[in-house]
Parts: sequence; structure tokens; C-alpha cells
Amino acid sequence: MTTATKNIQIKEIADGQAIHDLFLVREINRGETKAGKPYLSLVLMDASGEISGRVWENAEQLMGECPSGAIVAVAGQAQAYKGILQLRIDSLTRVAESEVDLALFVPSTKGNVSQMAKELVKLVGSVENPFLKELLLTLFGERKLMADMKKAPAAKAMHHAYVGGLLEHTLAVARLAESICTLYPTLDRSLLITGALLHDIGKLKEFSFDSFPFEYSDRGRLVGHMVLGIEMIQEKIKGISGFPEELGDRLKHLILSHHGRHEFGSPSLPMMQEAFALNFLDDLDAKINYLDRLAGQVKGEGYQWTEFQRNLERFLFVKGHQADDGSSPRDQGQDNGVDPRQRTLFGL
Repeated sequence: MTTATKNIQIKEIADGQAIHDLFLVREINRGETKAGKPYLSLVLMDASGEISGRVWENAEQLMGECPSGAIVAVAGQAQAYKGILQLRIDSLTRVAESEVDLALFVPSTKGNVSQMAKELVKLVGSVENPFLKELLLTLFGERKLMADMKKAPAAKAMHHAYVGGLLEHTLAVARLAESICTLYPTLDRSLLITGALLHDIGKLKEFSFDSFPFEYSDRGRLVGHMVLGIEMIQEKIKGISGFPEELGDRLKHLILSHHGRHEFGSPSLPMMQEAFALNFLDDLDAKINYLDRLAGQVKGEGYQWTEFQRNLERFLFVKGHQADDGSSPRDQGQDNGVDPRQRTLFGL
């Protein structure tokens, strides 16, 4: 039964505003001032976005009481520091999850998850190559895989970093792939659609979904989603009688090269038409999603400049609008502890 109420969304907080509200602790870290006094550095979130905060008093005690994933009642004040809004936190009290509606704190896709899943299955059915179709049916026919697909983010930060983001991103890339196949008939449609549907499948093992906020699994950090995806694909290929080895290699090439460059995390460079196409389409959807989230965070309507986006090494000129969903790209003035593999589409 929910009793605690939330009064303001993070995207509505203004410089100088007094804050007395509930937030989810996404990250919490202990630091020390030059004088050796401990303090806490936090990233707080709700369904509308994220904001950094500092706690200067009782840091040692609060560190244990308010771990990552906890809902906390915060009292403090919003302050702009070097152009970035953050909170000076005066008090921090943990609130039981049973007393709040968690949907207020977890950003999610605004797409209809069930309809998106049905469209994905329809695309699987449209693949003409029998081996690739059987591979897709075998993978997406697993109940747990599809359940994870519906809640997984596409990344920990940057693009589609919210519940259902992986399904939304995968479907968007597959739609784009289907569209360009009519423009470029020399493309192998079955291969490109399959590559689009499976290019990020390894993220289902890269992240742990036991609790929110989702974190990297041990294997996710050690191996990365592209190699994990190849392992998942190869395991299913072994069970498909007569699956051509050369076809499997071409599909794996699409997966391993879809970030486009070695320095962006791809073990292989694109060497086929379909690989180039998948790289461009994946990057296109990621960047459009990222800019759209930023546009939903600026104040007012009309074109406006964002804060400096360090991951893109530029300011962005976006057209303000009311956000379609509660998520927003994380503050790019900070590193935020994001694994470098999650920044590859953004030139870092």
C-alpha cells in the first residue's frame, strides 16, 4: 500500500529551489574533501530524469543506510554549478519501497511493449532464409528471453537507457533495415533483418535484471555484449541441422562489426554491404533517440542550445518539446562510471 507521495519531477527542478521530495538512489559514492572530511556524491533519479547531489554531513552513517536502489526522502536545495544543476542535500532518509509507487522512479518506454513484441515476431516471420528464420524463432521463442527483452534497457546510459529500451531500439533498427532494403535491392534482406534483430541480443546477459537500477553482470563487464551475443547465437546454430557455416560467419560479422570501428568497441570492421548498413542504422537510431530525450528536457518550445555534451564533443541545437517519456540522457558533464563499451556510438 503506497502512502508516501512525490511532489515534483527532476525535470521541473529550478536553480535555487528548495527540495523536499522522494527520489531513487541510482549511484552513491564516498569522497573526501581536501581537509579529509568524508562526503557523499549521489546520482538521484525519478521517471523524468536524473540529478547529481552532494551530502556534506553524516556521510559515513548515510552511506550504509541509503544504498544504490533505495528510495529516499531528500531535503535540500537546487544549485547550478558550472552550468549544471545539482542538489545540496541537507538530509536523506530511506523510505520503504512498499510505501511508494516505483513507477514514479523508473523511466520506461512509452511504446506499447506487447504491440512492439508482436511486431518483432512479425518481422521474424518475414525472414525468407529458412536457416535464419529458424534461428530467430528458436531464440525469441524462449519465454525468459522475451520477458527480459521487454524490460531490458539498450544501454546503462546514453540512448534508450530505460525499461523496454532494448526492445524499442531493436525494433526501430529492424524497421529501418526493412525500409532500406526496398531502396537498395542488392542487400540481403534476410541477413540484414536478422542482424538488426540480434545485434544487441547479448545485452540480455550484459546486464543483471535482479533489481533496479540495472547494473552490468560480471560477464557483461568482462566480455561485453557483442561476444556474449555471438555465444548465444552459436549455441542455437549448433542445434539447427544443416545450418551453413558461411551464413553463420556472415551473421556473426554483422554482430561483431556493428559499432563500426575498433576504437568504438567493434572487434571487426564492416566489410559487407549489410554490415555497413547495420552500423549506420544502429548509430542513427541511437543518436536520434538521444537528441529527442535532450529536446524533451529543455525549457519551453522552439530551438534551443543544450549544455555541452561531452560524449559528442559539442553543444546541440534541439527543438524543445514535452518529453514523450520520463527518461533523459544522463548529465554528460560527468563520466558517471559508464563502461566505455556503452559510449561507443557516441565517439568516445
